[in-house]
Amino acid sequence: MSKIGYLGIDIGSISTNLVLIDSDKNEFSKNYIRGVGSPIHSVQKGLLMIRDEIREDITIKGVCSTGSGRVLIGMMVGSDIIKNEISAHAKGAIHSHPDVKTVFEIGGQDSKVTIIRDSAVVDFSMNLVCAAGTGSFLDSQARRLGITVQEMSELSILSDNPTTIAGRCTVFAESDMIHKQQIGHKQKDIVMGLCKALVRNYLGNVCRGKSLKPPFLLQGGVSANKGIVKAFESELKHKVIIPEHHMVMGAFGAALLAAETNIEKTSFRGFNISNHNISTSTFICNDCANCCEIIEIIDSVKIIGRSGGRCRKWEGTSGAKEKIKKNPSHSNLRKLPEKLQINVNPNQLSNNNPMERPISHSF
Repeated sequence: MSKIGYLGIDIGSISTNLVLIDSDKNEFSKNYIRGVGSPIHSVQKGLLMIRDEIREDITIKGVCSTGSGRVLIGMMVGSDIIKNEISAHAKGAIHSHPDVKTVFEIGGQDSKVTIIRDSAVVDFSMNLVCAAGTGSFLDSQARRLGITVQEMSELSILSDNPTTIAGRCTVFAESDMIHKQQIGHKQKDIVMGLCKALVRNYLGNVCRGKSLKPPFLLQGGVSANKGIVKAFESELKHKVIIPEHHMVMGAFGAALLAAETNIEKTSFRGFNISNHNISTSTFICNDCANCCEIIEIIDSVKIIGRSGGRCRKWEGTSGAKEKIKKNPSHSNLRKLPEKLQINVNPNQLSNNNPMERPISHSF
């Protein structure tokens, strides 16, 4: 008898994670795949691994994709639901620990904090500009020291006297580390100092102004680093919980969302797309002044979806470009005046401000 499964896919900047659960929300399979430069190839690899691992008859009833590549991969695999990372991580965290109040999530190039009260998200924040408090920060500094991130994790917890590292910027951190090495600090103290710098940066920037209350959950790829966990507990003066699915919580939460959504018929294209020749191409939409860049995803020679554009008329389309561009029902752009000018009379300028000049804007 065929078993029922729900698939969650989390496409991040550093890793691609896939989790398959059954109708009782028990895990069938999970895969954490370090990025190989192409989210398409990473997902194909993950689907192949799941297919080979389960070796039993499973009917996929629903698929949810999340993460920074959720739209692209959603079109590729045929996702029934596409959700943002906040929703997926919160869902997984609440399922794992229903009493959780604060979720720290640190990924490869972004970091987030989610505030939860009574099993509902009430607030969140994330880094929008700098990656200094993320996994790529640790990766780059581990390479600088000539060790792996796994070795960094084990080495950091051996330190009894972590040195102070400037962690606000990766450039300053590297300069500081070089200086500390040159004046004789031990490597284990430098590594633990780096972990503490990342946590200080995260709490001081991402979590600024947020109401942080226990229980605390730490998830994302960086949660596997023992030095980071130790630094969090030192700064918060409280135990930090590392949940069971901490490395793949986004994918686990996505699978849960698929399982809890009433999907009558899945759009999942099957595990065999692992063997398909899937690629992308781009073009510029010149239908308005925005000149949006549109992404096309192609399976062999067939376009299976498009994304991009402010008006969203291209989202999910696979038909001929000419039909979409000529169909007015696909566009919700406002018609703007052909020319808007704002003129200032030079005679009205203040004599006290030599910087004032006539203004003329054209749109």
